[in-house]
Amino acid sequence: MKEPDDQDTDGGKSDKSKSDGRSSSKSHTKEGLEDATDLTLTEGEDSYFNGEDSDLEGLEESTSSNEDYLESGRTSQEPAAEEAEEEAVTKISETFFYDYSELASMPFVTPDSNIPLDFLTLVHCFGYDCRKRANLHLLDSSTLTYIAGNQLVLLNFKTKEQIYLRSSSGEGIGAIGVHPHKTYFIVAEKGSFPKVIIYEYPSLRPYRILQDGTENAYAYVDFNYSGTLVATVGSHPDYMLTIWNWKEEKPILRKKAFSQEVFKVTFNPEDDEQLTTSGSGHIKFWEMAFTFTGLKLQGSLGRFGKTTATDIEGYMELPDGKVLSGSEWGNLLLWEGSLIKVELCRTGMKSCHHGPINQIMLDEGEVITAGSDGCVRIWDFETIDTADIVDETGLLEIEPINELQVNKNVKLFSMIKMNEVGNNFWLAQDANGAIWKLDLSFSNITQDPECLFSFHTGAIEALAISPVTYLMATTALDCSVRIYDFACQTFLVQMKFKQGGTALTWVPQIVSNSGAQIIVGFEDGVVRILELYDPKGLAVFTGRKKILDADLNLKQVFKPHTAEVTALAYERDGEILATGSKDQTVFFFEVEREYKPIGYINTPGPVCQLTWSTMSHLESTLLIICENGYILEAPYPAIKEKEDHEVTSYEIQDMCIKCFHFSSIKSEILRLIEIERRQKQKELKEKEKKARRKKLLEEMGEDGEKEFYEEEEEEEEGEEEEEEEPLPEVFIPPTPSPILCGFYSGPGKFWVSLGGYDSGFLYHCKFPPCDKNSDFKNQKDEPFDFRFLDDTEDNPVQTITFSINRTMMFCGMRNGAIRVYFLSQNDPSLDNLENYWHFNMHDNNYGCVKGICTSFDDRFLVTIGADSNIFVFNIFSELELEKTFKAKVPSPRFGMEAEPIPQDIEDPKAYSIENARRKREHDKLMKEAEEIKTRKREQIKALRNEFGELLAMNKELPSHMQFKRTIS
Repeated sequence: MKEPDDQDTDGGKSDKSKSDGRSSSKSHTKEGLEDATDLTLTEGEDSYFNGEDSDLEGLEESTSSNEDYLESGRTSQEPAAEEAEEEAVTKISETFFYDYSELASMPFVTPDSNIPLDFLTLVHCFGYDCRKRANLHLLDSSTLTYIAGNQLVLLNFKTKEQIYLRSSSGEGIGAIGVHPHKTYFIVAEKGSFPKVIIYEYPSLRPYRILQDGTENAYAYVDFNYSGTLVATVGSHPDYMLTIWNWKEEKPILRKKAFSQEVFKVTFNPEDDEQLTTSGSGHIKFWEMAFTFTGLKLQGSLGRFGKTTATDIEGYMELPDGKVLSGSEWGNLLLWEGSLIKVELCRTGMKSCHHGPINQIMLDEGEVITAGSDGCVRIWDFETIDTADIVDETGLLEIEPINELQVNKNVKLFSMIKMNEVGNNFWLAQDANGAIWKLDLSFSNITQDPECLFSFHTGAIEALAISPVTYLMATTALDCSVRIYDFACQTFLVQMKFKQGGTALTWVPQIVSNSGAQIIVGFEDGVVRILELYDPKGLAVFTGRKKILDADLNLKQVFKPHTAEVTALAYERDGEILATGSKDQTVFFFEVEREYKPIGYINTPGPVCQLTWSTMSHLESTLLIICENGYILEAPYPAIKEKEDHEVTSYEIQDMCIKCFHFSSIKSEILRLIEIERRQKQKELKEKEKKARRKKLLEEMGEDGEKEFYEEEEEEEEGEEEEEEEPLPEVFIPPTPSPILCGFYSGPGKFWVSLGGYDSGFLYHCKFPPCDKNSDFKNQKDEPFDFRFLDDTEDNPVQTITFSINRTMMFCGMRNGAIRVYFLSQNDPSLDNLENYWHFNMHDNNYGCVKGICTSFDDRFLVTIGADSNIFVFNIFSELELEKTFKAKVPSPRFGMEAEPIPQDIEDPKAYSIENARRKREHDKLMKEAEEIKTRKREQIKALRNEFGELLAMNKELPSHMQFKRTIS
């Protein structure tokens, strides 16, 4: 990883606050003076549009937004020369830069702990938030920039080298933009009144800072065509639109853009005084106009008329002032004034794109549209610009000049042109997890779309690290399992499935000696065992394509559950595999016999974590954590030597399971804390009284003692008049707080972290004795101990892992932060949770840490988040580490290529192991019943034949000898 040239690596900033927005920035001196009257644009006043085209929404906004924005803003109408001189505007020097080391957010370290600030150092980011709007920009011919959590990543897509810039707030980045001349780029952050920082490129030095433009986060930023102005728009709750003279760090105009989410704001390339915003159910056209009170920002809301209102992601200003926008159903809308002039579709009333149009561009006289259907289409500009209604439908049919289908399962979100001389190459942001290079020349030598980078899309659900080398595996609901060499910062291989992955663990070395296997749980209840190998070790066949550095092979597949698999755990000796699911069952398998099913147990809630006891425990037991407040302990299951066809049911009935039903004690803890606080206050007052009495006795003798008692009586009377505040009431939340994670502390004891009301603490619990007759639901158990966790009341610990020697506890937080506690050796009671290191890495709003793991030798830490990001860190060590690492991909097993591939389970409605057994049992019973029916039918048929023969014989007899038919 590289940092900016001027980064100060001094570790002596322990006084800096937690990376939650409380970072400092260097003050600057301003050189040169310029009169306010010299400004071309009058500063400060917001406005609303009072003309005929004004909309009601704009009128409503005026009451709140029509106010002076700058405290220092003045008009040029001051009467006195002295006042005019005082109001001269201080101009910032062209050569002034901020200090990045003072601006960037830093980790929080507990004071006097001697924990180094660089305890964790970011070395690589494998993720990309591909669903964030306009999260792909080009800085030069080889450098891309995009947001990844709290970092801005500058990626050289030729060398794959990454450089990182940290946010100043430590609360995330909202939007980014690039200057038209590529000499600056803008980083608009998130947090409480976040900053907008403009960096110079390629020096990466902070050049200007814009402040107080929005309340919580920026949604979009844009430079005008000449690069002299910047427009920003905020997100919830204010949706504030601000125009900035960015080189002077001054807002020119400001106004509420809309009352709902605003996606985008842009300047008209042909006219800097015109802007457009779009978003949820609206598009709005803006103009900077001079009025008798100064420069105003006037907005006109687009009226859909007969057309259905739609969210608008993509639009483009045409040179003559008209605006072309997309729609959710894929047609193009041509706006003139604030009305739809015509709606454009394809021949036969087909939509221009199947789904939303996310970007529209004008390039070399052609209109380019990119949509969620993965298509890029080229349209004739003149046809669109001169389009008009031809009938009452309001639709006009046109056809694209050219089109490109990038690939299946591609969702184009934004595109940028590469500006290579003689070429027409574009880079495309794929919201389904990729960056594409597209050739839009549409000639005989046009290159096929090339996927430059591939990433997980959406939340990454699970992470596992090899027990023998620097390999890691991840899975997500995007139906992929991916393998990385995190030491060499290389993506190796992926395998796609029909259903999303939800749980993952690396098969322990005691089971797979080469460390070549991983086991993955999926959302349809299927469990698959995959084998990783180096394909270069296989026999080479003629015509084989390029050999990769690694490959995956499906080794085994089975379906123990009917719902999402949430946990996988191998017993400490590697003999048993336990799988947990949201279907409220835990299934056990005998590993040695090709994962033969042993049986399952029912749980009182959806399972969220499984943990087997370690070697320090005398007995091997399984800790089962359920989401809804239940924690179970199951013993090692008995293995019965029965053939599968002899099993009547896989449910284990006779297992003695211990249960702990968590009952909230947080209100009692808060009550005790308040009692202790009041007791300390009383003790302090008594101490002060004794000191005062002693002093008065020394100074005044008996008169002093008399004065002391008089003062004390007055104080007691005053205290009697003051009613003491009641203690906090004992409160039990009506809905149980969810259990997020937990771990064993000893035999029968465990720690848990909870969300909701009970967050803010780690709770130490102990299992009651096993009682087979007890009802879990009526049980209420309280923790016997707890540990307060600083600043986690609204930010609970989501996941926990330990270093090899258990002297470090790594915590992943709900807000995307990483926290490391430093423990004493052999401290299962967690008596020392005072010293910790804390840093925000993933996105603070939606980057909850889903997994955290250390490498097999504690040299690296890897985190995954719900924001699609994967971060790899170096763990600080006083030992000198080797400079280079490389993971070793396991060699293939002998004869692997000749083995048959097991039949996969692709149907999500396929029977689980238990349901298949029940189906088999049902089919067996039905077959037996059918056989009985068949035998009975044959008997009845034989009786009928015999009866027919008797009737025939009876008929042949003389009439007086025949039996007569009687009707009873």
